[in-house]
Amino acid sequence: QVQLVESGGGLVQSGGSLRLSCAASGTIVSTNEMGWYRQAPGKQRELVALFTSSGGTVYGDSVKGRFTLSRDNGKNTVYLQMNSLKPEDTAVYFCDAEFHIDQDGSTWSGWGQGTQVTVSS
Repeated sequence: QVQLVESGGGLVQSGGSLRLSCAASGTIVSTNEMGWYRQAPGKQRELVALFTSSGGTVYGDSVKGRFTLSRDNGKNTVYLQMNSLKPEDTAVYFCDAEFHIDQDGSTWSGWGQGTQVTVSS
């Protein structure tokens, strides 16, 4: 069984920075995709940043140029560096991942528990 554990959320003033971490544990052979989505109250969950199965990185339009996704493959961990935060970035941020979990091609996909990011104006 794979688990995703997120950390790093909190309260920050507009213009500030935060760094989120998502660490995966369990039997993982390789990563298909891993990254972050967010959901604000009353809104649909939206893409923030994602390492894709094709090897690229995609960002939501509203965070391009401000957020940076990085990873430590040895630790099965991704990081989201969020700079120039705005009040509209306030949301629960969820880690998303899909992994190969054995040599037969079986996959696991799921979400972390979410971490709150609040940006005050």
